[in-house]
Amino acid sequence: MQTKVSIVTVTYNSGRTLSAAIDSVLRQTYADIEYIVVDGGSKDGSVDIIKAKEPLFGGRMRWISEPDKGIYDAMNKGIRMATGDVVGILNSDDYFTADDVIGRMVTAFDDMNVDAVYGDIHFIRDERPDKCVRYYSSRRFRPCWLRFGFMPAHPSFYIRKSVLADTDLYRTDYAIGADYEMMVRLFLIRRIKARYLPIDFVTMRVGGASTKNIRSRLTLIRDDVRACRENGIYTNELMIGMKVFYKIFGFRF
Repeated sequence: MQTKVSIVTVTYNSGRTLSAAIDSVLRQTYADIEYIVVDGGSKDGSVDIIKAKEPLFGGRMRWISEPDKGIYDAMNKGIRMATGDVVGILNSDDYFTADDVIGRMVTAFDDMNVDAVYGDIHFIRDERPDKCVRYYSSRRFRPCWLRFGFMPAHPSFYIRKSVLADTDLYRTDYAIGADYEMMVRLFLIRRIKARYLPIDFVTMRVGGASTKNIRSRLTLIRDDVRACRENGIYTNELMIGMKVFYKIFGFRF
């Protein structure tokens, strides 16, 4: 039986980049994909783009457009809508690096002991999409590194839907660190079994919510410390701050 993959994209006024994200899903060579788009009530023409692309999926795309309580609330909506065996997130300003990413990822789930899969991503600037400005490798990740703020590249993370309980979804009371908090719960509390794949899953544009400026970096550190402490995991600001040091000096994790 073929593994059905649900890919969730959340968007709000992302018309400038949304087409590239959707087109990268369309180009995937793996056939059994369910594509879910959760729009937050955009006013910039994003809904028109979604409507234009929908027929190209041949019934494999579902979408909604309504107000939400932020990006993590929208992600939760998409996950709850998903009917696939495996679910993952593709941000509206990102796109799959290659056309066979999903096909290669799915093979790891042939092992029924694998709960989740993750890999690598890279960053670009709009004006030079052919030039990698930063490569984020998840190769060295181990659950113990979460205490230092390190986590698998979130846009490369796919998990069995059957593993996710409602309490495993994103916490909507976090500003920008709910993806990290989810990883803490899944890896350190639930102790899921995950496999790393040496694949460049996603191309990301620089300037995301967690790396916009010093203020957002400080907010992320506070969120990460809070995430560990609320889950009974010891850490502190200095330990979490190591992540920022690695990013500033360009080390690959």
